[in-house]
Amino acid sequence: MAGNLLSIGKTGLFAAQAGLATTGHNIANAHVPGYSRQQTVQTTMTAQDAGYGFVGSGTQVADIKRYSDEFLNVQVRNAQSTTSALASYNAQITQVDNLLANTTSGLSPALQDFFKSVQSLSANAASTPSRQNFLSSAETLAARFQGINGQLEEMRSGVNSQITSNVTLINSYATQIATLNDQISSLSNSTGHAPNDLLDQRDQIVLDLNKQIKATAMRGDNNTITVSIGSGQPLVVGNKSFELAVTPAPGDRSRLEVGYVTGTRVTQLSAASLGGGELGGLLDFRSTTLDHAQNAIGRVAIGMAVSFNAQHRMGQDSAGNLGGDLFKVAPASVSANMNSAPPDSPPSDVTAQVIDPSMLTTSDYMVEWNDSEAAYTITRLSDRDVTIVPYSPSGAHVGSKDGISFTITGKEVSGDAFLVRPTINGAAQFAVVPRQVGDIAAASPVIIGPLPASPPGWTGNKGNAVVSDGSVNGNFLPPNPAFAPVTIKYNAATNELSGFVNNQTVEVTVAGVKTQYTAGTAPVIPFVAGASYEFGGVTMTMRGLPVDGDQFTVKRNSGGVGDNRNMVLMGELASKPLLDKGTATYQAGFAQLVSSVGNKAREVQVNGLASESMLARANAVQQSVSGVNLDEEAANLLKYQQAYQAAGKVMQIASTMFDTLLSLGR
Repeated sequence: MAGNLLSIGKTGLFAAQAGLATTGHNIANAHVPGYSRQQTVQTTMTAQDAGYGFVGSGTQVADIKRYSDEFLNVQVRNAQSTTSALASYNAQITQVDNLLANTTSGLSPALQDFFKSVQSLSANAASTPSRQNFLSSAETLAARFQGINGQLEEMRSGVNSQITSNVTLINSYATQIATLNDQISSLSNSTGHAPNDLLDQRDQIVLDLNKQIKATAMRGDNNTITVSIGSGQPLVVGNKSFELAVTPAPGDRSRLEVGYVTGTRVTQLSAASLGGGELGGLLDFRSTTLDHAQNAIGRVAIGMAVSFNAQHRMGQDSAGNLGGDLFKVAPASVSANMNSAPPDSPPSDVTAQVIDPSMLTTSDYMVEWNDSEAAYTITRLSDRDVTIVPYSPSGAHVGSKDGISFTITGKEVSGDAFLVRPTINGAAQFAVVPRQVGDIAAASPVIIGPLPASPPGWTGNKGNAVVSDGSVNGNFLPPNPAFAPVTIKYNAATNELSGFVNNQTVEVTVAGVKTQYTAGTAPVIPFVAGASYEFGGVTMTMRGLPVDGDQFTVKRNSGGVGDNRNMVLMGELASKPLLDKGTATYQAGFAQLVSSVGNKAREVQVNGLASESMLARANAVQQSVSGVNLDEEAANLLKYQQAYQAAGKVMQIASTMFDTLLSLGR
């Protein structure tokens, strides 16, 4: 009996010792990230039949239980993934928002200063200082466009660097999880018990992995887990880990994407499938904000360059020459053919040109050969809207979409694909063309007025008819026939205007109704008060009533140094809706970009705060199950201490009883 009592005391002593060790372990690791509290699980040892009943034989430690709820762990991981993505997105978009909305270094002040210089030159076209101020303001505007684009490019380069770092860290976590899987499986199989501390380490690494990318963990055999990402790509299976890699995007070698490594092959993963974590936040920022911002500011630059160039060409510089381009227009960026066909396949090529900046969007486009349509298609990537290019069995395939003309040459081959980015370089390549103040075409190239009273016998017009200053359009410019000066004469008997170049088309607009006549042929060209007359690219309006024989000259402007008429027309471009299908001015177009980025930044900030709150709540609930409560552990210490002392007392009594039995036998 004493021996049994001694054995019982010993089992109690060992159980209390295990309880003390487990409690001490909890206290020591209370502040270790990912640690889950543990507790000894005791069971009663098999009782022995003593004839009069079953006598207990003590206790044993059956297991060390780890308090971890997988459902709560998944909630924390998901919340952590979302929070990290929003924090990453917010850190990036805040930079863009500050850059665009800056009242000193943003684009708006430079635009305002430029248009002020246009107005100043309009008021004093002959002033050399005003002309120099105009060129300086234009240079400042170009530098501002280029500077903003340069900072956006730096952010793009920074995103590439962070993507590379994140992928390296994800691969490291995958390797660590696979190693822990192997250790946990081996120990679980050999001992039949789960190595709790290793499970905690692995769960913490899975949580850290979700800070980088949204990952899903599923339980496997022998306490292993399978980790997958994206649309189900396995990252860890048992003791084997798989790798991600950074790879240049098809059509844009400077843009890094995330690929999945299979053997020697890297398959690009869709950015949309890699949501969550810092990596998902970076990819989302780049595709929805950075690309849009760079394309939008490029669209404003191209819109300005095209419209100002068109007006500047219809002016005249100080030397009497027609104006050239005022700004450089960036060509559309077209990638090399992404077709993986053999090299000996006949190559095709794509060129793209902006023909109507008012129709430009901020989207990129994909031009592809579509086998089912037997034609090339143009896909607007922002909404996947598709336009079919008319098929041409020989020569070039030509199509247009959103103010862009696409020309496809060469033999079509299945798999042909080209990425077209019409506005991506608009701000980067925006530059001022004229270098001398005399090159500014501020004057109109024609001058219209009554015939001077200088010819012999001519005493001037007798009527009160007046003509407008006149303007020119594209028909005035080469390669159209050279402008020929004319003297227009009024014949009261027939109410006609004559003197136009024979066989020249004269378009008369009355109350919005246009009628075309051919000079020198019937019917005659009538005089209508208030009508507009267009001929040879010149447009003029006649008001009042002429008298028979009154004459008006239309000739090249030979002394237009102080003429400001073309500069006035350029100044009017500031208030004209020339973007967004004719609904937005340049300032409004940029303001839309600033507003959209600001609203998105605020949205991300608000969602980030909400996500942080959800993460804190999820952590609190998880810690209520897995966290170490030091007050509770202190109570457990006292409990196990008392149990240890009591078990020791049992063994002491058993020893005393044994000594008594020995003394009886002497």
